[in-house]
Amino acid sequence: MSKENEFQGLSDSELLQKKKANKSSQMVSCIIVGCLIGIAIYSALKNGIGFFTFFPLFFVFLIAKNRSDNKDLDEEIRFRNLK
Repeated sequence: MSKENEFQGLSDSELLQKKKANKSSQMVSCIIVGCLIGIAIYSALKNGIGFFTFFPLFFVFLIAKNRSDNKDLDEEIRFRNLK
């Protein structure tokens, strides 16, 4: 089942609840991304470019890829003209 079909099957109130839950998880994701980028910069300055410089950036990539689900949800909410 694709994400589009999943969101189309939800009622308006369920969509808004899902958006509210995603908003709080988005804040946590931003904090984690900031920490991981800080760790990568610190590692690059302290030890030079190496494995521990790119290892945290791999997780940043995974978190950024996961954000596409939030875009699909926002698109469905915009399509239904919900606030």
